[in-house]
Amino acid sequence: MYNPFTKHPKEVNETYFEHMKCAFKFFCTLLKLSLAALIHSVFPFLFKTTASNGIKKLNDCMQNRREK
Repeated sequence: MYNPFTKHPKEVNETYFEHMKCAFKFFCTLLKLSLAALIHSVFPFLFKTTASNGIKKLNDCMQNRREK
């Protein structure tokens, strides 16, 4: 039977809760990086490379997940 909650997780070989955990970790990381970028916009001498380095790491992580 078709279940929209499990369709995508199955496509990436994860259970619903495995996918939820991974997506939540990405959300938390993006939130932290967004806050660092916001602070950097006001105080350019702080967090100079935090957001860009973090996004590169997230991209590497996502690419590695796809290769599995």
